[in-house]
Amino acid sequence: MTVSTVSMPQTGAVAPAISRLSPNERPSDLTRPHPTLQQHPGFQRLFRPDALTIGLILPLETHPGRPAPTMHDHVQMAQRAEALGFGALWMRDVPFYDPKYGDVAQVFEPMVYIAYLAAATRSIALGTTGIVLPTREPMYLAKQATSLDQLSGGRLVLGLSSGDRYSDYPMLGIDFESRGERYRDAFSVFRTLTEKNFPSFQSSRFGGSAGTLDLVPKAPFGRVPAIGVGQAQQSIEWLAHNLDGFLSVAPTPDQLTDLGEEWRTQVRVAAGANAYKPLGLGGYLDLSEDPDVPFQRIRGGFRAGRNGLRDYLEVAQAAGVSHIALNPKVSRQPYAEILDELAEDVLPHFPSHV
Repeated sequence: MTVSTVSMPQTGAVAPAISRLSPNERPSDLTRPHPTLQQHPGFQRLFRPDALTIGLILPLETHPGRPAPTMHDHVQMAQRAEALGFGALWMRDVPFYDPKYGDVAQVFEPMVYIAYLAAATRSIALGTTGIVLPTREPMYLAKQATSLDQLSGGRLVLGLSSGDRYSDYPMLGIDFESRGERYRDAFSVFRTLTEKNFPSFQSSRFGGSAGTLDLVPKAPFGRVPAIGVGQAQQSIEWLAHNLDGFLSVAPTPDQLTDLGEEWRTQVRVAAGANAYKPLGLGGYLDLSEDPDVPFQRIRGGFRAGRNGLRDYLEVAQAAGVSHIALNPKVSRQPYAEILDELAEDVLPHFPSHV
């Protein structure tokens, strides 16, 4: 099957073009996710058919025009986001400061930071958008992920990307052009170690085992949810077969229906007619002071007022999108004001699943 694509500006991700479902098939026809995720608290808080939830990409601080946030009161802001009912806190994987990119995300290493925030929160999901899998040693990542999922009470949602910063790869002595193959290889090792007992396997890049060793702890709910962040140099078909969901850069409103239909089509082919694997969106949000400003594309995301944002999310939900991860760091208002505005005018229409 040949899949055409529509480019997504400034992200390296793509939104697949039309591969339509039956006219009678709707998101509501879909069943529950993979059995191992039906009881996973973090996954269930965020992802259900026919409903959209809202998460926040860290830092919980606006700093337009500056590469680094201050991280002042960051724990209190995380607790406030949880109290207001946001679905998730998402952390990016940016190990080095590259002035060409001018952005260091939330400063702290994401897996370490998730552990810290897990001890300071109770119910909000904690995710990554995403761990740059080709640059990670997958056996240690498996140990980190299962440990964090245990310690957080099943709140980890592991987003996995291939990374878009060329400069990181030479720094780590890794060939940038190999990142697609390394992603598949590392993911296979990760899944094998986290879900099989005393597995026997061999990787061309990441070692192997004769079946005499086992990873502990195992995932507390049978599986650590793993979603693709961007296409990660993979086909949509491969993502639908192997990952538990897909987080795309937020497309324009007219692209949402095609994106939702293409993802559901590939999931149906991969996992059966009624299978459900969530589709999510992510990107920067420049929240306009004018509440009626509609969706307007900016680099890496979009600008909108609160009413325009709500309109966009209603279209996304109707298209089958289950979650959106917003990063308002480019907005001009103080972050606390953004939280209050979203919590009062947008979040009630798209509540997290309790």
